[in-house]
This record gives sequence, structure tokens and C-alpha cells, in this order.
Amino acid sequence: DLAVVEYICDRVIVLYLGRIMEIAPSADLYARPQHPYTRALLSAIPSPDPDARRNRQILKGDIPSPANPPSGCVFRTRCPKALDACARTVPELREVAPSHFKACIRDDLN
Repeated sequence: DLAVVEYICDRVIVLYLGRIMEIAPSADLYARPQHPYTRALLSAIPSPDPDARRNRQILKGDIPSPANPPSGCVFRTRCPKALDACARTVPELREVAPSHFKACIRDDLN
């Protein structure tokens, strides 16, 4: 339950097909998610306010097999921000803010 994770964890690691997409202190991750997958996950958290509108990000594209993941970034087949380079490059986990890391080749997704 992602709504609970924010309050019981100091740090969060977001995984997709067994690969780390993002690591950050909980407060920072929930306030400023840096990876497109994290943004989509957080957009699915229900709001306790019935009148509140959320901009839910519905992931489209092919759901890859964990036994045969795609080349490059494993999230690229569902990523709304994927580039051609994402098929060729396995993104390294890099620090984008103090103690906040993401595995994405895009620098323009802050």
C-alpha cells in the first residue's frame, strides 16, 4: 500500500522487473518523484478526499516478460518518455539530488 509506505519508511526503493528505478528518502520521493515509473505509481494512490481529482498516469504499451526483459531500459516499452536511446542503453543509477537516485538517461525529467 503506497499510501502507508510514505509514513512507515524512511527510504523507498522502486523496482520494475527486478531493476531499481529510483531510491530516495520517503518524503522526497513522494514530493518529487524523478522516474516516470515512480510518477505513475504515485498517481495511482487513492485520495481520501472524494472531491479531489488526481492526474492518474495510465501506463500503456507492452508489458514485458520478466524471463525475457527488453534490451536497454526494462521500463522503456511502457514509458511515456522513452527515447530510441532507451532501447540501447541500460540506465545507471545516478544521484539527481542529495540521497535521491534514479535509473533514467533523461536529464530533463525533474
